Amino acid sequence: MRAHVMVLLVLALALTCALVNDLDFRHHNYKEMRQCPNITRIYNIGKSSQGLKIYAMEISDNPGEHETGEPEFRYTAGLHGNEALGRELVLLLMQFLCKEYNDDNPRVRRLVDSVRIHLVPSLNPDAYELGSEMGNWALGHWTEEGYDIFQNFPDLNSILWGAEDRGWVPRIVPYNHIPIPENYLNGSVAVETRAIISWMERNPFVLGANLQGGEKMVVHPFDMQRPPISVSALRETPDDAMFRWLAMSYAHSHLTMTETYRGSCHGDDITAGQGIINRASWKPVVGSMNDFSYLHTNCFELSIFLGCDKFPHESELPLEWENNRESLLSFIEQVHRGIKGMVKDTEGNPLANATITVEGIRHDVRTAAGGDYWRLLNPGEYKVTAKADGYTPQTRLCMVGYDSGASPCSFTLPKSNWNRIKKIMALNDIWQMTVLYRIIVSFCYGML
Repeated sequence: MRAHVMVLLVLALALTCALVNDLDFRHHNYKEMRQCPNITRIYNIGKSSQGLKIYAMEISDNPGEHETGEPEFRYTAGLHGNEALGRELVLLLMQFLCKEYNDDNPRVRRLVDSVRIHLVPSLNPDAYELGSEMGNWALGHWTEEGYDIFQNFPDLNSILWGAEDRGWVPRIVPYNHIPIPENYLNGSVAVETRAIISWMERNPFVLGANLQGGEKMVVHPFDMQRPPISVSALRETPDDAMFRWLAMSYAHSHLTMTETYRGSCHGDDITAGQGIINRASWKPVVGSMNDFSYLHTNCFELSIFLGCDKFPHESELPLEWENNRESLLSFIEQVHRGIKGMVKDTEGNPLANATITVEGIRHDVRTAAGGDYWRLLNPGEYKVTAKADGYTPQTRLCMVGYDSGASPCSFTLPKSNWNRIKKIMALNDIWQMTVLYRIIVSFCYGML
């Protein structure tokens, strides 16, 4: 029976989306995703513990490849299978982008042509099969093996903060792109979590959000609270101002998220009418997807809580779509906020894994395989440095304005003299050693 369902799913995914005036407002079965073949590609990022494929849809003007200079974005939903609204909104967003692109909607055209968008409706497909509109609220929250995927990622916060306390940052332990500890990989990790981590590492994501339920607000990292637990121990990221802007771009575009008279799902409005909050000051968790994304990859990730009803009746989906449509689009557009550019050597070759450092912000990003990078920043003037092994660093002043679109800020790095010296010493040649002597003398005179 499972094999038959999988065959139907693959066939369904091969169909083109129906271009109708009205979107399909109902709860979708796992086999009912559609694609619009001219701008989409369906792929899977791995399998669940029960063998269900975790499908993603890529929406791009050139699906199937990373375009140099084009940022990558992701929306994910269904971390908890009983939180179905996020899943449905992602599926509706697929339909909307497909229809509006083919109808020549200029905003959607611009979005699809300038961003490689990845949409994953169900990161926990096994659990979704257990949830229902009228079922137990907790049924389907965890994976089949009993994991809460959102809190199943490596705790890189403790590694960073412990190293800071010992003065090891950044000489011994970096403050970003922190490696995954071996004891985590050898421990109890959900197969879904492993698949998500691998997916994160394969794609140069710049911005993303996971859609959840049970509250109505946008939550930004850090999600973990630095011990000892006290008000002064609340931990903000080095990019807190940027995260707050990203969170507000969604919350303030939502039709009801900032209406304080509604209160929260469990009492008074804890966001003071802003619709956003730092997770560590609300309900801190350890090993969150958001903190891992920020500390291990280039991607800025936050959580969007869509409402109190985790599994609304399908009759409520049209209203929920209207409440969230502008927010979903506006948040994707934030991927163009900040600076972008290329890092190359003097011969024009792109430099992968070069480090981009912004003075005053202790968080770097790295270039993708094609030497391109994106750095989310609020408007202002920044001193930016590009560094790569074997090359001399270069620093530039980069301006970020208020207009839409990231500001170009590219670098050309010459090879380092120390790299030349090491090559010469390896040759062990008298003539080369003479050249080495001249390099050292000129370097010393330059220091005087």
